[in-house]
Amino acid sequence: MRAALPALALLVLLPACRDAAPQAAAPEPPKPVQVAEVRFAPAEQPRAFAGVVKARREADIAFRAGGRIAVRLVDVGATVTAGQELARLDPADLALAVRAAEADLAAAESEARRAVADAGRSRTLRAAGHVSAAYDEQRQAAASGAEERAAATRAALELARNRLEHCILRAPADGVVTALIAEAGQVVAEGQPVLRMADPAERELMVQVPEGALPGLAAARAEAVLWARPGEPVAAMLREVAPQADPMLRTYAARFALPAAPAWAALGMTGTIRLTAESAPVATLPVSALHDRGQGPMVWKVEGNRVVAVPVEVAHLGETRVALRGPIAEGDRIVALGPQLLDPASTVRVVQSRALATLR
Repeated sequence: MRAALPALALLVLLPACRDAAPQAAAPEPPKPVQVAEVRFAPAEQPRAFAGVVKARREADIAFRAGGRIAVRLVDVGATVTAGQELARLDPADLALAVRAAEADLAAAESEARRAVADAGRSRTLRAAGHVSAAYDEQRQAAASGAEERAAATRAALELARNRLEHCILRAPADGVVTALIAEAGQVVAEGQPVLRMADPAERELMVQVPEGALPGLAAARAEAVLWARPGEPVAAMLREVAPQADPMLRTYAARFALPAAPAWAALGMTGTIRLTAESAPVATLPVSALHDRGQGPMVWKVEGNRVVAVPVEVAHLGETRVALRGPIAEGDRIVALGPQLLDPASTVRVVQSRALATLR
């Protein structure tokens, strides 16, 4: 009986040893992932700046003489032609200045005639030896000075007559009166602006542009949309940008010419300049899809139940979205959440959640 006990113990230990033998590891289940389909869009989104329609050529018009404005003949908005009378000065003072200049000229010419006669007699006396050379030189110099004074008073008379003619303010060219700066009864100095005129033949839209938009401003395609008729865009072309920012707004004034501006586009209308950059499209994805393992930015592209690392270049990084360039195509499915939890050996299972999985 004692001999049978060891054999019985071995039979009891055999099942326990069999249970302790190592078993093969179970395969890891596929990881659920959210995906975003690649959608291409322009590298730079269209930008818009509001502005006002202005004339390319606008000038302040002033009298070329000073005096009291007697009458104003035009109002704001009036269309005028070259040479048309716009305002008049009281000519009384200017007429008196002409009369005074005429009197000065008569006196100067009389003095010049006397000095020339004296110089002629002096020359005769010197030839006969009755006067010295110094005396004759004084008479010749006096005659020359008198003639020059007569010429100066003649020019002063011409200037006074011109001022009398300039008491009538005329339009220098065809245009539209856009502002009145002085009124009838007001005394103005020579050159002081009286009204403002603009040439409506060439119109443009002036907008204020922030400094961040300046680098690509010239290369962008522009069109103008006037608020009076938003459904009729007008071709626009950048003509000039102010070399210095406005000290208050810290923006730059940009003028966009409207070569084909319609007749209804009046000065002072409000409009918007839309700028579209000419650049290659980029793939737009959630920022959470971007990953970097020390070898540069990359994303995981889903192919079947596997993921493939795709190196990319970041074109623009925003708060929630990133613009990428790289070997990805429209419609590719990219892991949108948790790319740091994956590796090339991972198997995945796409979670069909349209709200989170696809960017539209």
